[in-house]
Amino acid sequence: MTLGTRGLTAAAVTTLALALSACGGDATDDSDATGGAGAGSTLTIYSGRNEELVGPLLDQLEDAVGTTVEVRYAGSSELAAQLLEEGEGTDADLFFSQDAGALGALAKAGMLEPLPEETLGHVPEAYRDDEGRWVATSARARVLAYDPETAPEVEGFTGIDQVLDEAYRGKLAYAPTNASFHAFVTALRMDRGEDGARQWLEDFAALEPQAYDNNIAVLDAVDGGQASIGLINHYYWYERVAEQGEDAVSARIHFLDSDDPGALVNVAGVGVLAGSDAEDAAVDAVEFLLSDEAQQYFADTTAEYPVVEGITSEKHDLEPLGESSSVDLNDLDSLDATLALLDEVGLT
Repeated sequence: MTLGTRGLTAAAVTTLALALSACGGDATDDSDATGGAGAGSTLTIYSGRNEELVGPLLDQLEDAVGTTVEVRYAGSSELAAQLLEEGEGTDADLFFSQDAGALGALAKAGMLEPLPEETLGHVPEAYRDDEGRWVATSARARVLAYDPETAPEVEGFTGIDQVLDEAYRGKLAYAPTNASFHAFVTALRMDRGEDGARQWLEDFAALEPQAYDNNIAVLDAVDGGQASIGLINHYYWYERVAEQGEDAVSARIHFLDSDDPGALVNVAGVGVLAGSDAEDAAVDAVEFLLSDEAQQYFADTTAEYPVVEGITSEKHDLEPLGESSSVDLNDLDSLDATLALLDEVGLT
C-alpha cells in the first residue's frame, strides 16, 4: 500500500520541499522548465536530467511506449520539491532524477509506485530502492581532479581524509551548492556519523577551499592551475578529454578506494508516480531506459557507467568501478540534515 502526501503533515512536506529546492545542481543538471501537463494517453515526464544530455534519448520514447510523451525539464531537487507540493494532483507520470536522494525523498513520502520485479531485476540490488520504488538508469563516481604539476601525490591517495593537509590550504576546489557535493556529505554522515562528518567538514573549511558554481568550474580551476585538487564527478573529465583530447587537458582524475565516502557511486534513476494515469506507459519507459540501446547511450554519450550487465563504453576508457561503497543509496534522502550541517560549518 502506498501513502500519498495527504498522509504527511503540511509542515513536513514544506520542510522537505525547502530542503530539496535549496540543493543546487551541476551545470548539466539544471534547465528551464518546458513542456506541459499530460493525462490519459500522454506520458508526462518530470526530468531532472538536462535536456542537452538526455533529450535525444527521450525523443525516442514515443516509439518505444506507443503514446505521446511530454517532458518538463528542471533541476532534480526543484522537481522533487514541486512533486511534493503537487501531491496526488500531479500530472507527472514518471520522475527521471539526477540523483538517488531526490528519488528517496519521494519514495519516503509515498509518491512512487513499486516497479514490477522483472523491471527491477535488470539492475543489481545496490542500484535500486529496497522496496522497489525506483531503479537506477546510470551511475557516476566521485573522484579527485588534480594538477599533476602541483599535486602528483594524489595519484596514490586512498581516502578523502588525505586532502586535509596544510599543503593544500587555498588550493582545494569544490562546488558548495552542487547536488553531488551534497550527496557526498550525506554519504560522509552515513559513514562516520554526525560528529565525524562535522569534524571532516570543519577541517576542510579551515583550509580555505575555493568555492565554485559547479563541477565544470571546479575542473576548469584545476585544469588551469588555479587549484591543485578538486572534488567532482568522473564524467566531467572524460567528456572534456573526448572533446579536446587527453594531451590538451592538464588535469587528471583519481578514484579513491571504493569503501571510502569520497568515492561515492551515486546514480541517476527513475520512479513511476503513484496514481499515474499512464502507469503502463511509464513502466515501458523505465524498461526502455534500461534497454541495451539506452545503456549504450549513457556509456558513450554522457560517459556514465551503465547499470545493466554486459554494456561497456565504446567511446570512453572508463576505469572499472570497485565494489559498492558502504553507503546505502536509500540513505541519501536526508538532504535537510546535510544542508543544516553545511550551514553550521560555513560551507554553503
